[in-house]
Amino acid sequence: MNRVKSFLNDTSLFRIIYIIDLFLCMVSYVQLLGYVMLPFLFIWGLRLVYFNQHRYNTFFKMRFGIWVGAFIAASLLPIFFNITLSAIISAIMFFHTFICFFVFYGMHTEADFNFKNELYFLAYFMVVATTILNAIGFFCLMFGIHFEWSYEDLYWIRFPLYENRFTGAFYNPNLLGFVSSVGIVCCHILHKDGLVDEIEKPKFNRVLIAASGTANVFSLILCDSNAAFVLMLGYVLIYVVYMFFDVKRKFSPGKMFIRIITMILLVAVISGASMAFRTVFKAGFAVVNAKTNALVDVLFRDEEIIKEIEQEEGADENGEASFDHENTNIDSGRLRMWKESVGLFKISPIIGISNGNIVFYSGKYLTGELEYNYNHNDLHNGFLTILVSTGVIGALLFGIFGFRVGKHAFQHLFWQEKSWRFDVYPCLFAFCGAYAVYALFEKALLYDISFMVMWFWLFMGYLSCYIVKLEPDLQTQFLFNKKRLTRTML
Repeated sequence: MNRVKSFLNDTSLFRIIYIIDLFLCMVSYVQLLGYVMLPFLFIWGLRLVYFNQHRYNTFFKMRFGIWVGAFIAASLLPIFFNITLSAIISAIMFFHTFICFFVFYGMHTEADFNFKNELYFLAYFMVVATTILNAIGFFCLMFGIHFEWSYEDLYWIRFPLYENRFTGAFYNPNLLGFVSSVGIVCCHILHKDGLVDEIEKPKFNRVLIAASGTANVFSLILCDSNAAFVLMLGYVLIYVVYMFFDVKRKFSPGKMFIRIITMILLVAVISGASMAFRTVFKAGFAVVNAKTNALVDVLFRDEEIIKEIEQEEGADENGEASFDHENTNIDSGRLRMWKESVGLFKISPIIGISNGNIVFYSGKYLTGELEYNYNHNDLHNGFLTILVSTGVIGALLFGIFGFRVGKHAFQHLFWQEKSWRFDVYPCLFAFCGAYAVYALFEKALLYDISFMVMWFWLFMGYLSCYIVKLEPDLQTQFLFNKKRLTRTML
């Protein structure tokens, strides 16, 4: 009995299992198992929200917690004032925010918790898992192994190509793009000597890190996910900016000006070169893949099987995958959803319409272009989703919270006497900063129970652990409902 309680009370173990399960929800063939486990894990997470409040006094120890509490209160208002058939979805998303804030971001309130052990394990898992799955995907791609199965519009598998884009072993090429970006970041994290030295873990083999990073870069390019490419490019650019200003010495105005100009030029070169390399690599790999498939056809297949493969979705008129979007519209339908969000916002601009009503109100009051399916059940912009769901009040409170976290993380990264070059702190900051840009194009900020969202809040939690470590508790307090409210909550 004590072992069961110890298991259920282990917040770090929950985060690990929850992240791995959400990862499995993206993998073809095993995602149904992930979805079956998800409701039980969700209930476990809500139990930890309640238990940790009693155990750690989470809310009153949380950095910038007053803004979190105000946002949660503001997000509750539209649920009560917009009770519809979709109320159950709004309620689920409301409780989902508790897990994001109190179990993931609020990990810094846990007594004697060393987050680096957890980070090391999850980074290790991501590197190994993405390497294995990418190897499976590339093997099937090069040997022309294709499979497609669907059940109406609820569930489908298109392996390893989806609409002419490489999807590997994952459900969707955009998910592969995000996972590949995370895999690259985790390779970078495991490469940091400061992490493994502090927690006294064995160093990950550098050759395997290089191999995994290369495989993830290839997958990121071939899946042709523009949003994931922006995420990865943003991570690299933010880290480059950090490297330029990490030197802890003062510069004369002239030298500082030269350094800034050099940094801007380097950022421009990296951006242009990466986009050019992406285009050239896709074209070159398409030729190699076509020749490999042709050789396999000659050696192992008869003519009837070859004709069937050429007719499959994901091949161009020559029967060769080019790894480019079939939809030449660069926004992939997002502008249509963003325009409709204006009409949804006008319905209740102050308190919002609640997240569960986005699709429902679209059909009831507007054109009904938003539908209950994978591609159109969200505004595909995390910030717009929060604005429409919680109105101006909720969006403002959430924005203040995000600004406060970002401001303090930025200060401690650039203005400390200590260099963080061999630590994971710059990696966490760069990823969260790049993710804020990524969320402009995906449903990936708060109101989505997915690997993307929870990985972001996981890194936000790790980032908060650094803030708590570097900032002494401020003693000035304010009276709040018979509680002593510290200024750190503000």
